[in-house]
Amino acid sequence: MSLFPIFLKLTNRPCVVIGAGHLAESKIASLRAADASVTVIAPRANEVISELAANGEITLDRRPYRQGDLAGAFLVVAATDDPAVNRAVFAEATATGVLCNAVDDPPFCDFYFPSIVRRGDLQIAISTAGNSPALAQQLRKDLNEQLPLDLGEWLADLGNLRREVVAAEPLNEQRRLILHELAQRQVCAYDQCPSRLLAREHALTNPQQTEKP
Repeated sequence: MSLFPIFLKLTNRPCVVIGAGHLAESKIASLRAADASVTVIAPRANEVISELAANGEITLDRRPYRQGDLAGAFLVVAATDDPAVNRAVFAEATATGVLCNAVDDPPFCDFYFPSIVRRGDLQIAISTAGNSPALAQQLRKDLNEQLPLDLGEWLADLGNLRREVVAAEPLNEQRRLILHELAQRQVCAYDQCPSRLLAREHALTNPQQTEKP
């Protein structure tokens, strides 16, 4: 199976979850982490999901799924404990061009939820195309143990430094090389940070050329 790996912006996009039990809970959390606008449809909801609804963090319709519930949705997650309902959701999604994930039913998925390792803005996504979620979870655990806990803070500082370099250096091979070099060095927010000094020295020795009239 050929999958196209992307990181998708879901901010304020309407996403529907059919089901409000254990299967749905982690999917709702993932969608909320991406700032999606989440509507959950289910006759009953567990305590966690009910609390999210009570706090106004999601919309909860306490009723069974029915045809037409996906109108206007960007994507849907079918997470009930009834395979027939999940496949009916997939059928509607396919007919209306809505991306669908039927939990634990790979043939009825347009996309999969990967196992994610997060450090701030750094995300490493692991997918087995539904063949072994357990393996993906084990790999996530291994990576979590290997990556420094402050890697997200380091990345934020590196991003700030990158923006400084981009503002000072024109788009050329020199800029590409300095950015790659900085990504291999210790970066910090302090003015005398070794990488910051390197970037400043490079800017001074390679001043941006201005066009002559």
